[in-house]
Amino acid sequence: MRSEKIFQILLFFFIFTTLTIVVGIVVSLVTTSSPIFIKYGLDFVFSSVWNPVKESYGILPALLGTLITSTIAISIATPLAISLAVFSSEIIPQRFRSLMNSISDLMASLPSVIYGLWGLYVLAPILHNYLMLPLHNYLGFIPLFSTKPTPTNLFTAGVLLAIMIVPFASSIIREAYTAVPYNLKEAAYSIGMTKWETVRTMLGYIKSAIFAGLFLALGRAMGETMAVAMVVGNILNIPKSLFDMGYTISSLIANQFPNAEAYEYMVPALYGGATILFLIGLVINLVGLYFIKKVMIKG
Repeated sequence: MRSEKIFQILLFFFIFTTLTIVVGIVVSLVTTSSPIFIKYGLDFVFSSVWNPVKESYGILPALLGTLITSTIAISIATPLAISLAVFSSEIIPQRFRSLMNSISDLMASLPSVIYGLWGLYVLAPILHNYLMLPLHNYLGFIPLFSTKPTPTNLFTAGVLLAIMIVPFASSIIREAYTAVPYNLKEAAYSIGMTKWETVRTMLGYIKSAIFAGLFLALGRAMGETMAVAMVVGNILNIPKSLFDMGYTISSLIANQFPNAEAYEYMVPALYGGATILFLIGLVINLVGLYFIKKVMIKG
């Protein structure tokens, strides 16, 4: 009885500590960012000016950069994550599945700086020479490809993010796929379905899990910092093309915080960007958790 009481006390203590930390983070975001919203209001969100000398701050270019890179990432990662989950669960021989899944999970846990270095020195030149330049040369009349590309830009950052989030999304989809009742697969084969028709049926059965995995991966992509900062170009302007250099909110914070205390409103401005990013991430993760809950209820 005494050991159970001690366990309960420790359990409540750790729960209270965790909640206190979360509340503390939210309170610090709101209180520290409030001066910038009081001074500029919504102009802080919709302004493109970032001039610390004049104490003028606007987060719009970084917000657009975040949305563009995340959209590129999730557009590329969606088919890759689903394909990897199906391949590792259905196609690859049984004796190799454990190895395949271990490699996938290892990729999901690699430090982002490793992805950043690889993206800067390997991925960026390949994309620049064999994809971005041909797209600009032959399809430059389309606004999306109108800017003459440099190796580091929003497109490179989006592709790198896609590579980073594929293992994360795939692991969620894979777990849901392998949890599908086996009698469903047997029923599909018994009525004459081919292997690919059966796979499509099973993917339809776990579509909520697919959405959940992709939304949670999208939330990670939006908050990624170091890898993006190394390949995005770090120029604060309104992007007019996928090949423009730019900023994301997280990379802006990472690059600007060393000088922030030298200015009166830069710290609140960076906290304001963090608050906006927090709200976007909160919405995305709530949507992802909603789909996960649907999967659990359905299961």
